[in-house]
Amino acid sequence: MKFSTFHLFHRFEGETAAEVYGHHVRLIELAEELGFDGVRIAEHHFRDYGAVPSSLGLLAHLAGRTERLRLGTGIVVLPLHHPVHVAEQAAQVDVLSGGRLDFGVGRGYQGYEFDGFGVDLAEARARFDESLDTVLALWSGKPVHRVGEFGSVAPGLDEGVELVPRPVQLPHPPVHVAAVSPETVERYAARGLPILADPAAPFRKVAAAAEAWRATAAAHGHDAGAAELVVARSVHVAPTVRRAREDLDRFEAAFDRSRIFNERSAPIDRGTGATAQGFEYWQHRYLKGGDVGPDFRWEQLEVAGDPERVIAQIRMLREMGFDHLLCDFGSTRRMATDEAAGLLRLFAEEVIPAFR
Repeated sequence: MKFSTFHLFHRFEGETAAEVYGHHVRLIELAEELGFDGVRIAEHHFRDYGAVPSSLGLLAHLAGRTERLRLGTGIVVLPLHHPVHVAEQAAQVDVLSGGRLDFGVGRGYQGYEFDGFGVDLAEARARFDESLDTVLALWSGKPVHRVGEFGSVAPGLDEGVELVPRPVQLPHPPVHVAAVSPETVERYAARGLPILADPAAPFRKVAAAAEAWRATAAAHGHDAGAAELVVARSVHVAPTVRRAREDLDRFEAAFDRSRIFNERSAPIDRGTGATAQGFEYWQHRYLKGGDVGPDFRWEQLEVAGDPERVIAQIRMLREMGFDHLLCDFGSTRRMATDEAAGLLRLFAEEVIPAFR
């Protein structure tokens, strides 16, 4: 089992962006020191929900601050970017880091972000597929000639265009597709592209996603057993179960859920006020996330407790078919850097050794 840390870079009231960056960069450097395998950086726009509009830009910075840690996007929202720029920037990060890039991608879902870029959310799936195909083609090292539905690559160049530099990793950096709906899981399993499973889905649903992915991939001739499936969870470990539950209750009491679960975060088509086309699986789902109770989170959603309980939950995820746990150590919970560092240290000392 591999372990990476996830960083939303949520900006709390009264914080500057520089303070948010400094807090998380210090934790990321500590994660390398403690023996975590990697880090994943979220991309968001126009809101304090996440203060990193360019995850690849931040990873280029982290390439110079780390030596061993895998550097991952979690995720690049492909429909909001020109695919040639994404391919170039990702390749550059892979070169700068000595081949440490993990490329997590997704179609996105926050209507407010799409509106800010003037992109129709209903086109997200088609734009994503076209962009991903373009990125992979450019990484191949062969000249690319492509005129897509949403953007052109070298339409006026008979010789096509080749990427400079190319990624260090061959044939390309590992790719994981963020998957929330069953349709997405099966769609990319058919292509043999591993998933990053939904952090907001309960254990039973991510178990079903892993099973469906491996069955579908195998049915399409892929080596399903060789793929690394990633599952994201909110993680909290404390010296005792009682302390862990008290910590979570304290976090919940101080947490304004409306800052996360609101109309701007949901896949809403502003023209109709309804769920955007292609996001029917999300109907009412995102806004309902603010109503999840503490017992549900404790039993069915989060990896939390004392080291023994946390180890048992991670073993359960491994038995479900996941090889990599993306640990969100409280991205939306306000913690002092020293408190957050203590959480990472306890996990590294008491939990990770059980899987080494």
